[in-house]
Order: sequence, then C-alpha cells, then structure tokens
Amino acid sequence: MSYAVIIPARSGSKSIPKKNITPFLGRPLIAHTIEYALKSKQVDRVIVSTDSEEIAEISRNYGAETPFLRPKEIANDFSQDFDFMFHALNFFEKEEKTLHDAYVLLRPTSPRRRAGLIEEVISIFEKYKPSSIRAVTKVSEHPYRVWLKKNKLEISQVIPEINEPFNIPRQKLPEMYFQTGDIELVSRECLLSGSVTGDKVIPVFIDQQLVFDIDTPEDLIRAEND
Repeated sequence: MSYAVIIPARSGSKSIPKKNITPFLGRPLIAHTIEYALKSKQVDRVIVSTDSEEIAEISRNYGAETPFLRPKEIANDFSQDFDFMFHALNFFEKEEKTLHDAYVLLRPTSPRRRAGLIEEVISIFEKYKPSSIRAVTKVSEHPYRVWLKKNKLEISQVIPEINEPFNIPRQKLPEMYFQTGDIELVSRECLLSGSVTGDKVIPVFIDQQLVFDIDTPEDLIRAEND
C-alpha cells in the first residue's frame, strides 16, 4: 500500500508570528516534524502543504517535498483540514497520476511525538481498514462540567439532553477524549467522500503528560523545557 505524509504549514499565524518556522531547540519548528516523518520506512513521501515560498524553501532544505504552493483561499484562518488534504490528493492524482491509499497528517505544532506513531497508525489501518485514525488524550476538564454562555446574564449546559450532567459523580462520568495534534491518518476513500473523519474512527491514545501542542509563546517555552 502507498502512504504520503502531509505536513500543513500555512504562513498566517497570529499567536506566534511565522510559528511554523520559529526556532525550536536549535532548528525551525517544522524541521522536527519533517525529520520525524523521514525516519519512517513505511511512507513513500513527505509533503509540506504551504502557501509560503519561505516555508517551502526551509522544508526542502530539511528533506521534504513541496510540489505545489497551497492556494491562498485555502490557507486562511477559516480553512479546514479537508481543504488542504483534498487539494493535495487532487494534485497527486490529476497532475502526477499518483494514487496513495491513505494520508498521514502530521502538524508542525506537535514537535515532540513519541517514537513509532506512523508505524502504529499504518498497522492499525491495514488491519482494521477504518476511514480515519486520530491521536487522542483524556480530557482534563470533563464536558459534563462545561457551561455555554447564552447571553450577558445566563449560562446553559453544553449537553442539554442529560439532566444536570454536572451533578453526576466523578466516578460515573463516561471516559472522554480530545484529539491532539500528534498524528492523524485519513483513507483515500474518506477524502473522496468529502470528509477527513468518516464513519469509522479508531483512536491512538497519547499520555496526557506527553501532549505538546504549540499555539502560544508559553506553549513553546514548555515544550522546550519539559
């Protein structure tokens, strides 16, 4: 089977200017994810999807391919994962006549992944044939305890179909997880159906203490020092 790694790296970061290429442990942030992907012998190629020639040049210097620049209309604050993932698939199949069975998504903002994640998700994919695989970790704040601001004076339950979920004893709360940025895998068929999730999603569990998702300068400092 054929697999391609997609590393999304648009240029318009607000919280940390040029976040994807900001220095991290002596190299541009994106370099850590490129080097991680290139170590895997199970992927055929490592692609950086970016709208920036500067990011593209740095990515090539660290061994990634940049066969296209992402159009600006799918590289803004409101662009969704499906946009750049399908753009890549469409480029490969129409321009290069190349078909990949699944796409592994690695975000530059999670530079400290545990070893072997690519091999793990590919093994899961080949065994169970899910539509997608996502890295998840246990929630620190349970959704049953979360409130939604209705207006200036009122709040309401986020899960209205359950009677007073905030009163359920902690021991009886269902296990819930949120997705991390460590890794995702999406099958070709799932992308062609118009989704990056599909109807059969399998998790890969990440220790909460090992989740490093860089979005702010404080996150960057923590990831460098922990």
